[in-house]
Parts: sequence; C-alpha cells; structure tokens
Amino acid sequence: MIAHMKLQLAGVPLGNPSDASARLLSAIKSASIIAAEDSRRFQRLCQDLGVSSEARVLSFFEGNEEERTEQLLKELKNGADVLVVTDAGMPTVSDPGFKLVRAAVEANIPVEVLPGPSAVTTALALSGLPTDRFCFEGFVPRTQGARNKFFENLKFESRTIVFFEAPHRLLETLDVAAEILGEDRKAALCREMTKTYEETVRGNLAEIKSWASSKEILGEITIVISGAAEGAKEVSQQEIIDAVRKLEDVGMDRKEAIAAVSQELDLPKRDVFDAMVAAKNLK
Repeated sequence: MIAHMKLQLAGVPLGNPSDASARLLSAIKSASIIAAEDSRRFQRLCQDLGVSSEARVLSFFEGNEEERTEQLLKELKNGADVLVVTDAGMPTVSDPGFKLVRAAVEANIPVEVLPGPSAVTTALALSGLPTDRFCFEGFVPRTQGARNKFFENLKFESRTIVFFEAPHRLLETLDVAAEILGEDRKAALCREMTKTYEETVRGNLAEIKSWASSKEILGEITIVISGAAEGAKEVSQQEIIDAVRKLEDVGMDRKEAIAAVSQELDLPKRDVFDAMVAAKNLK
C-alpha cells in the first residue's frame, strides 16, 4: 500500500462561505485530485473562500458516479490524495460518495472525514422538535405510489423524521404527509439554511401546507416531522382487528379476511395474523 494515498470527504458550507472549516481550506490546497459534484460551483466556492488549488478537478455526480468511482480508485491506488466535495453539506448523505468510500475501504485505502455543515442536523436543531432520537430518510420518492408507501412506512415511526424535498414537489408531498400522518402532526420546514433568504416555518402539517400553498417556494428544502405519539401502534392493531372481523361478518373465512386486509392496508400478512392472535388472547 502506498503510504501517501488518502481519500478525504469534506463537509462544505450549505450557503454561507464563512461556515467553511480551516481543515477544508487546507485540504483544497493540498489535494492532488478533487472530485466535485459540480465543478463550476466548486470553483465559485474557492473564489468565495479566497483559496486556490492546483488539484485536478473531476466532476462526480449521480450520473457518472460508478464510472468515476473506478477511475478515482485507480488514482488512489497510484498514490493520489483525493478530496470529495458536494454542492453543499457532507458527501455520501443523499449525495455521491458512498460507493467510493466502500471501494476504498475494501481496498484498504485510508479514508478521512473533515466534519462540516449538515442540512440534516441544522434543520433538526432549528425545528424545535425532539432531537434525542431521529431518522433521516433522504429524498421523498417522486412517483405517487412510492410516495404514499414512503409515508405509510413512517406512520408509526416514534423518532423525529428528517427528509429532503424539491420545491416543485413540495405541495404534493405535504398533501400526502398530512393525509397519512395526520394534519395535526407537528413539523418544521427549513428553506435556504445559512443563506440570505433563510426561512424556518413551524406548526402542524396543515399549517405548513397552507403556508406553502400561499406562495412560490424556491431553494433547498429540509422538512422535519415529529414522531408518532406513544400508543399509535396499538390503535393500528385495533383497526386491523376491526377490518378482519368486518369481512368475517359478511361471510369471508379468517384466512381470506387476513389476506384481504393485508392487501388493503399494505401490511405483511404476518402482522395481520399476529394482531388477530393478540385479540384472541385478550378475550
């Protein structure tokens, strides 16, 4: 193994260049190759930071990630210091980098992370919602069916939920979230964090949906939603039991009723079966 090779992942400012760390500036100056999600935005960042680099800058985005991963791995094996930066925040977090890190680890190449800004934790802190336990869900799926399933899977999640969304899909996502999670679920919408027009809107999903419907929304958006209340899952089990019994009352046998409810509620048959066993044991 060549001693000098190293893969670095660096968190870059979400918007305000002043958030750049001293380690980021040093890494930009010393790296031999810089893999940037958008090379033009990276050059603008360097101008804003007043830092210059003699590194070879390669584009590294979702569309060329696999091809670039192979190329960068070869460069690392040949002794290069490779720095990975995204347009904002931390590489690998809903941005390119994970495949390269995995390949580097498998090849026993040193990997180093330069901590920096994160839209996930920044929004979480701004939200005013519980921060002791949370889950990050990335970007909401684009298609209607996948979007519905996304929120159905989170309906009984007790941790605070954080995810990203694009402005042009925001209203559709808020509609589905309010319908499935409940309009009274507490939430916060964080837009353009650390930038000139930074904005945080807090309230329940109905209120945030109303706010978003009243104006044109632009910029980077992170949404934080409170987790399900304690006992929500038990309510769901009762709904399952009632649905099965309703079908049995009209002549369907237990096995058929469980299969029908499983399909209707998009639940594993085992969950429906377990709910009915639990109901029998409670008698």
